[in-house]
Amino acid sequence: MTAAALIAAVAAFAPLASAMQPNAVPPLPAPMRPLQWGQINILHTTDTHGWHGGHLQESQYSADWGDYVSFADHMRRRADDDGVDLLLVDTGDRVEGNGLYDASTPKGEYTYDIFRQQDIDIICPGNHELYQADTADREHHITVPNFAGHYIASNLDYIEPETGKQVPMAKDRYRAFQTPNQKINIVAFGFIFNFTGNADNSYVQPVQQTVQEGWFQYAITKEPVDLFVVIGHVGARMGELRVIYEAIRAKNPDAPIALFAGHAHVRDAVQFDDNALALASGRYFETIGWMSVDGLETKEAKKAKEAKEVTEVKTAAAPTVSFSRRYIDTNLLGLYYHSGTNATTFPTEKGLNLTEFIAAGRSNLGLETVFGCAPQNYWLQRRSIEDPDSLFSLLKKTILPAAIVNKDRADKPRVIVMNTGSMRFDVYRGAFTRDSTYIVSPFISLINYIPDVPYKLARQVNYLLNNNGPILSSLAAEVAAKGMDDYTRGVDWREMGVPEQYAMKEEEENSAGAKGSIKGDSGASQKPLFSRRSAPGSDSDAETGRPPLVAGYTTRDDLGDDGDDAIHEPLPHFSLPNCIEADVGFPEEEPETVDLIFFDFIQRFVLMALAFAGGNDPGAKHYSESDIQTYLEGKFTDYLLDWIKTNWKDECQKQASSS
Repeated sequence: MTAAALIAAVAAFAPLASAMQPNAVPPLPAPMRPLQWGQINILHTTDTHGWHGGHLQESQYSADWGDYVSFADHMRRRADDDGVDLLLVDTGDRVEGNGLYDASTPKGEYTYDIFRQQDIDIICPGNHELYQADTADREHHITVPNFAGHYIASNLDYIEPETGKQVPMAKDRYRAFQTPNQKINIVAFGFIFNFTGNADNSYVQPVQQTVQEGWFQYAITKEPVDLFVVIGHVGARMGELRVIYEAIRAKNPDAPIALFAGHAHVRDAVQFDDNALALASGRYFETIGWMSVDGLETKEAKKAKEAKEVTEVKTAAAPTVSFSRRYIDTNLLGLYYHSGTNATTFPTEKGLNLTEFIAAGRSNLGLETVFGCAPQNYWLQRRSIEDPDSLFSLLKKTILPAAIVNKDRADKPRVIVMNTGSMRFDVYRGAFTRDSTYIVSPFISLINYIPDVPYKLARQVNYLLNNNGPILSSLAAEVAAKGMDDYTRGVDWREMGVPEQYAMKEEEENSAGAKGSIKGDSGASQKPLFSRRSAPGSDSDAETGRPPLVAGYTTRDDLGDDGDDAIHEPLPHFSLPNCIEADVGFPEEEPETVDLIFFDFIQRFVLMALAFAGGNDPGAKHYSESDIQTYLEGKFTDYLLDWIKTNWKDECQKQASSS
């Protein structure tokens, strides 16, 4: 059944009796902090990556997109009753990362219909909408029409395949509108960071050039505006967002600016100045961001005030704009709390129908098909990479050596280099399903290699990728000048790691200086980092006598440590290197040559590292793309699944017997 037919069929039946997905774990209560309302109130999602069915194994994030639809309806009703305004924004990366998107052919058969059921006022693209040409096509032909008039592509163009003509991804470079209740004039922009890994049918104009365009200058100087709203798929602390802020501020010294960030997968708030705040709202539909803005004066009110002050002595201080932020867990109990509802009054017909549609789509895609059972939890960043409970420790020591084997070259020593960004989520004890496959590694990671590389060069690659990115970047122009093709262009070493590293870099440096972090060849902190992602508690449950807290985000940002709506038990969070290395099949003595194996996504970085490792040695081979061969046919997840089916199949019976 097609997605369109399925959604029509679901709507014909009576609504479900309850929210969430039927196999999601029940939500658990937590002490709550209320939302602060203002004249303008904004709900923010970002980097949802297909997680619209919710987190079925995590109680604090188990609400689904249908529940968000119900929640937004209640919040809009309250805004209307109070005479204030509510807006919804989304800052991209809606695709890749969950079976609900990745398991269908074509991809996104269900998720495009799911996502559009939410009424979003301002929406922009992310880099994951652009990696593959067919994904960019669907963005242009499906998502843009779904949100016509609300989709903003300030610095993104689409290349029409029939004509080769470059056109804006969406009609609107910016949006100027007035809110219905407060009559606030808003000028909104939608950006993506200076992304260079996009498919050939798209073009990302550097932000620094975009803000010089005539249309942008017109928007910030000529349009009536009481509040600028900048949404962008760009980290809150990345330079591109500051470029946009400074361009607006240069022509509008006092104008309020609300900025909404993404890409870095963290909860964060950055205070640019007293009248400008940026909010980042997490990842994977764990978080719904909340920002309220108060103390705004409309243009009409300002004119009336100025006219009055011509004849009257001014005695009162000018009103001060204030911002409030909150990070809302996608926990059904929390959504009840904030919307003033309960299990009976919360679900709306539209939300419940969407929840059932999501369940039907998951069923049609076979996402609950079990391939094996994990014997324990394996964490992405809650443990250091050498810890037995780390997913990367399992990969390095067990999975990669056993799964990545070319039978024709099995007798050759091999060095396998894997970028940590190719893994995206934890593995939980219990059933490893078809859905788990896409959650853990959603990418089409092809396995390439260079045969018979001198080990004295190969052994330096992982170290260089983790520790000498700035050195290699500085050499990119020199290497390119020697004729090493165009893979040296647009080098950003952070692309190899997990997105959280964009935001964690500052914390890692601070931690290294203040806490004496251990750094070795991994190029990552081996002590937990607590600041923006999580902060240590001061008292134990036993000391305070409080009920046990659910583990989760305990965020510190520029506004303090009270941003999370739910009070959580803090989690450790370790920085990761860009890459890990597995050495396999080595003889007792150091080998002369090895097969250097790596994912295709990082091959340009590997070639750069080899060039640097060769240095000025006139006898060192100059490696180029012509030296790269396919090591195994198919993608990495095929071999990961084979390993799981072989090694974790019997674990399911063991767990069933012991439960």
